[in-house]
Amino acid sequence: MEGRKFRRQHSILNFIVDFYCAEEKLVIEVDGQYHMNPTNEEKDAARTKKLEEFNLMVIRFENRTVFDNLDWVLEEIKRNFKNDGPPRPSDTPP
Repeated sequence: MEGRKFRRQHSILNFIVDFYCAEEKLVIEVDGQYHMNPTNEEKDAARTKKLEEFNLMVIRFENRTVFDNLDWVLEEIKRNFKNDGPPRPSDTPP
């Protein structure tokens, strides 16, 4: 995405995150029904807090949102980019 590399099912600390972009220090979690109850929401919040302690940004999307509004999800991910990213071929001087 815009020249950034994402790793799928990446291990960070003792967690496996859904997607991770090292360049942006960005974690993306896609949550299904399993996460939609008070106990798991509490566990997810604690996990997010621990990851944020390592200067990682964590953003979460519900599965249904990804399926129904993929363009919006991709734009939301881009809005969380902090870096300009690698130069694109058209941006590179001849």
